[in-house]
Amino acid sequence: MSQQDWLDKDFYAVLGVSKDADPQEIKKAYRNQAKKYHPDRHPDDPKAEEKFKEIGEAYSVLNDAEQRQQYDAIRAMGSGGARFSAGQGGPGGAGFEDIFSAMFGGADGGRTSFGGGAGGGAQPDLDDLLKMFGGQAGGFGGGGRPTGFQPNPAQGQDISARTRISFRDAALGTEIRLTVDGRTVTARIPAGVHDGQKIRLRGKGRPGHGGAPAGDLLLTLDVDEHPVWSADGANLRLTVPVRFDEAVLGTTLSVPLLDGGTISMKVPAGTPSGRTLRVRGKGLVTKKATGDLLVTVQVAVPTHVEGKAKRAVEELRDALADEDPRAGLAAAAAS
Repeated sequence: MSQQDWLDKDFYAVLGVSKDADPQEIKKAYRNQAKKYHPDRHPDDPKAEEKFKEIGEAYSVLNDAEQRQQYDAIRAMGSGGARFSAGQGGPGGAGFEDIFSAMFGGADGGRTSFGGGAGGGAQPDLDDLLKMFGGQAGGFGGGGRPTGFQPNPAQGQDISARTRISFRDAALGTEIRLTVDGRTVTARIPAGVHDGQKIRLRGKGRPGHGGAPAGDLLLTLDVDEHPVWSADGANLRLTVPVRFDEAVLGTTLSVPLLDGGTISMKVPAGTPSGRTLRVRGKGLVTKKATGDLLVTVQVAVPTHVEGKAKRAVEELRDALADEDPRAGLAAAAAS
């Protein structure tokens, strides 16, 4: 981004904030605007895409304290429309002396003198002025006039992308390769991400100009469902079927783990269908936490029984004839 871009564009207006907005206000405004004009919300809309780019460009400058200081000073010096040039007047508008004269009220017919000698009052230190903008004091011709001016280069723009990964890759972490802006990007996906999560990949966005660092890649993850496993924060969930007699009398189950192993888990006698048992420390392992394994017991009811099995069920029915599991249900429903 050139210095003329900084003169021509009002980044505060782009984000909809005042010039004295603090960093939190700027960040909040950026998030709201970026969400409003995100390409995912406006597919095939070039105006929204261009607006999204302008928002990212404005935020990259105003979010950086040093660049924001430079931007504010350049806008103040140029009054939003001046073009810097090495000489007096000519194509491109006012020269440095004209702008400095307007700012500091120099002598010599309204001009600021950058050398020693007579003149009303102390003169500004050009070294300091140029350093403020990331330039340097070298390259002066006769009369002490600067030959050029170069602000610090702006960081590359942040970009957004979306990709789909398997549940296992999301749970255990993986490395993926995807194409963004015509470039192949390698990204490390941390363990424990969930469907719809956005991760920021530093330096994977658009390259910066003039040696400035690249922007970031904001990657949205779509995670496929798994037929057995599901995630609950850092916890892993699965449902294990058991026979009726195992639930009544109790048993010990061999339960699979996500990494391919198994673990023995005791099911207490009288465990009802739908009860969840916890195995600590066998869930997802992330940088922030290690979750638990949550096993939901589901009693499997046979669809067809004959012979001894049928007689056993009939004997159990007769033995439990005095027990009513629905006792009090009607009264509770009517209350």
